[in-house]
Amino acid sequence: MITVNVHEAKTNLSGLLSQVEKNGEPILICRNGKPVADLVPHRPCKRNVKPHPRLSKIKINYDPTEPLTAEEWGRVED
Repeated sequence: MITVNVHEAKTNLSGLLSQVEKNGEPILICRNGKPVADLVPHRPCKRNVKPHPRLSKIKINYDPTEPLTAEEWGRVED
């Protein structure tokens, strides 16, 4: 793993991104010799997220984006 300090990372960010993109190898960014962040290649999420079966049974019989009337809000007490 390549290690760079924060100043070098700021100065050469474009080049570091190209390097990660090309090699797929992460780069460790350190401040005063202590690890701060990892620059890693993006990996898309491959989970197949499916809605719960009960969600298809929920019916909304109004427009939830429509503002409420004063009666629907009810009385606000001070």
